[in-house]
Amino acid sequence: MSKIIMHADLNAFFATAEELRHPELSSYPLAVGGSGPRSVISTASYLAREKGVHSAMPVAEARRICPSLILLPVDFPYYEMLSRSFFAYLKRFSPHIEEASIDEGYVDLTGRVKGDPYAFFSSIQQGLLKQIGLKCSLGIAPTKFLAKMASDYKKPLGITIIRKRDIAQMLYPLPIESFYGVGKKSAARLRLFGINTIGDFALALKNDKEEVKETLGKFFYTANEWIAGEGSDLIDESPFDPKSIGHSETFPYDTDDYLEIRKHLLSLSRSVAEGAKAKKKKGRTVSLLVRDTHFNNHSKSVSFSEPTDSFEFIYERVSDLFDHNFLGMTVRLLGVTLQNLVDPRKETVQMSFWNFEEYEKMDQTKLLVHELNRKLEKGNLTLLSELKKKGGGNES
Repeated sequence: MSKIIMHADLNAFFATAEELRHPELSSYPLAVGGSGPRSVISTASYLAREKGVHSAMPVAEARRICPSLILLPVDFPYYEMLSRSFFAYLKRFSPHIEEASIDEGYVDLTGRVKGDPYAFFSSIQQGLLKQIGLKCSLGIAPTKFLAKMASDYKKPLGITIIRKRDIAQMLYPLPIESFYGVGKKSAARLRLFGINTIGDFALALKNDKEEVKETLGKFFYTANEWIAGEGSDLIDESPFDPKSIGHSETFPYDTDDYLEIRKHLLSLSRSVAEGAKAKKKKGRTVSLLVRDTHFNNHSKSVSFSEPTDSFEFIYERVSDLFDHNFLGMTVRLLGVTLQNLVDPRKETVQMSFWNFEEYEKMDQTKLLVHELNRKLEKGNLTLLSELKKKGGGNES
C-alpha cells in the first residue's frame, strides 16, 4: 500500500512573516534582505515578484526595477519562532514529521486523511492561515520527491496531488530546471545534450545516456528512481539539526580600515551567538571567512575543548584569527561561523550538591550581561571572573 506523504512549503516565508507584524505593508511590494549596495534579496513577497524582484537579486537592482520596494532587515529569531508554531500546527494532524528546513517539512498522513481529500488538505492550509497567519502550498504524493515536486507545482496557496500514474502527464512537460536536485549548472549542461524538459530527462535516464551519467554522477541513479515514482517515503522524525550557524556581510565598499573591520566582526559574532542561543546550540569551532577585492575567499578556524555560545568568546577568537592571518588585507566580505555544534542540554554538567546555587546564580548573571550587551552598541561588558581568567581587560 502506498503512503500518503504531504510536503508543506511556506510561501515567501520571511516576507509573509514581516507582513504579519506590519499588516499596513501588505499592499506594498516588500522584500527581506540587507540594505547595503552589495546586499542581495533574501525573500520577496509575491507582490514584489510581480514587479520582477526575486531572491538572490542584488538589492540595488531590485530598487531600480521596483522603486516602491520596501526592504526590511532579516530577523532570524522571529522567523524561528514562527517556524516552531508552523511545525507544532502540523503535529495536530500527524506525529510523523520531518523538518526539512525552517519553512518546509514532510508529514506522513497515511491512514489519517478523512473524507474528501481536497477538503481535508484545504482545511489544513486554511487553518494555518487563519490561526497563525502563514500561507503554504501543499504537495501530496506517495514519495517525498513527488510530494516536493507537487508543492512547487502551484504557488502561493496551491494544493497538488501527484500519483505515480500522473508523473508523465504532470511532470514531463516541466522545464528541466524544475526537477528537484538538478542545480542550475547541471541543468545548463543537460540542455546542451538536448534535455530541455523532465520528459527528455526521463528518457535519457531510461536509455542510460553516458553523458548524463558523467554530468550527474551518483545522482543519476537516484533521479532514475525518483522519476519512476520509486523514491523514499521514509520520514526522518529527528529534530532539524543545523551543522553550523554562520552569518556573513558584504561591505558597502572595499576597506582595510582596521576599526571598521573590527566593528563588523563584533556585529557578526553577536549574530552568531544569538543564533546559537535561539537554536539551543553551542560549538567547538569558530571559522572566519575573508573575501578579498579579487573575490578570492580565505578562511581560518580555531577549535577549543569546551563548546561555547558566548558572544565575547567568539568575538575574541575571530579577532585573533584576523589579526594573525589577514591584517592589512583589503576586505570585501567577512563571515563568521560556529561549527561542531552540540546540544548543551545533553552535555554533562559537573556540579556538586553544595555548589549548584553558585552555578545557578552565575547562569542568571551571564544572561543579564548578554542582554545588556545586546542592547548596547559596543557590547563589551564582561564578567569580572572571566576577565581574571583571561588575565587582561576589555577593549574600549
